Amino acid sequence: MNQAKEIDTAPDTTDNSCAVIVIPPHKHPICNSMIDKDALYVLRKLQDAGFAGYLVGGGVRDLYLGKEPKDFDISTDAHPGQLRKLFPNSNTIGRRFRLVQVFFKGGKTIEVSTLRSLSEYDLDGPEAVLAPNNTFGTLHEDARRRDLTINSLFYEIKNCTIIDYVNGSQDLANSIIRIVGDPDKRLTRDPVRMMRAIRHAARNGFSIEEQSWKAICTNADKLRLCPPSRLRDELLKDLYSEASGAWFPLAFDSGLFLTLFPFYGKILTARSENARQQRELLGKLFSAIDNLNSLSKTNNIHRQKDFFLIALLLTPFVESRYQLYTTPRKGGALFQYAKQIRQDIDQGIGIHLNLRKSLRQEVVNYLINLALLIHNNQHGNWPNWLKKKSYFKRARLFYHCYQAALTNTELDLENLSQGAPKDSIEHVATRTTSPGETTEEPRHKPALVKNKKGGIFGLKR
Repeated sequence: MNQAKEIDTAPDTTDNSCAVIVIPPHKHPICNSMIDKDALYVLRKLQDAGFAGYLVGGGVRDLYLGKEPKDFDISTDAHPGQLRKLFPNSNTIGRRFRLVQVFFKGGKTIEVSTLRSLSEYDLDGPEAVLAPNNTFGTLHEDARRRDLTINSLFYEIKNCTIIDYVNGSQDLANSIIRIVGDPDKRLTRDPVRMMRAIRHAARNGFSIEEQSWKAICTNADKLRLCPPSRLRDELLKDLYSEASGAWFPLAFDSGLFLTLFPFYGKILTARSENARQQRELLGKLFSAIDNLNSLSKTNNIHRQKDFFLIALLLTPFVESRYQLYTTPRKGGALFQYAKQIRQDIDQGIGIHLNLRKSLRQEVVNYLINLALLIHNNQHGNWPNWLKKKSYFKRARLFYHCYQAALTNTELDLENLSQGAPKDSIEHVATRTTSPGETTEEPRHKPALVKNKKGGIFGLKR
């Protein structure tokens, strides 16, 4: 369970804003040389043109914590039209709140936003679009619209100071995750903020402040109100974060995990030894996913596809419901189980996470082929008829990931490199075969996307 730290720096009020704190350079760890050169170029050009420019959000947070930021986002008092004139190599995106992307060599993009008074998700209704000049705000208003206090800091390059309106610097120093403003209201407006709070707690080893934690637990079921594609994208960020092992206990204790994976409700919440074992196994599977992603990144190996990770997380469900991995089944029976599992996935997560149908089938393939490899394992080896299958190498990697979770051991690099995905996705058979049966590929292969950017679970942006 989350341990909420009690600190006396924030008053017991729904407004956690404070008088502006300006932190001089000798009292914080950030300096201009740490900033990406292209982001620094944008900030200096804004300054030379008479505009204010600030490094904001995750860039400030990560630099403060001694991490390398993934993105260097910038906020300014310049309006989008002024930014386009100042940066010819730019483009404007966004319907409700316009954002300017400044392009650099190598495909790099620096995003520049005008200081705002509202978050997109604090507007009423899907078509509640304000006039463009009404969305612009002050530095204080921009800080108040952000999700977490640790993401609400501004760094300016002229004096190398950090500007703090919400005690975010103190929360960073005390390893605290705190939702800006009234947690219940902010989470009701945009429930995805709950996932972000837990994500940053898991990634940084922070504790979630008590009122924020209570609001997350109370509003966990409101995640169902969010667009499925948005939930899917946020979940994938956590699965690829290399911190999902720390994410799972927080997500489970808060209720977010069971909102995302509702069919696990009875399996994980029952007062039984089996429920305890399945919760423990899920925790180990998340850690195995972290190990898998870390090895792939360190050794410059293609990371596994989204459906590979989702399939790993469904193995406890399949075992609890069908006992596929402890009770041997023949090929024909496995084919029937595959259809039942597909129905479970369609009803359980396929629709509410917006998974494309062909990729739901890929999840089923991994789950069924795992049973094949488990029951045909001959002292660490498999019969030739199974090793000749086109899906064998990737199914074997899936098997080793599952076994690593069961035995609480790390994945072997050799297994990872042999099962790494290629540029073209190898098909995994939907129907298992025994010796003597045909090894032809099924007629209807999943419509997988090859070498196309921007798809998550096969969904085009």
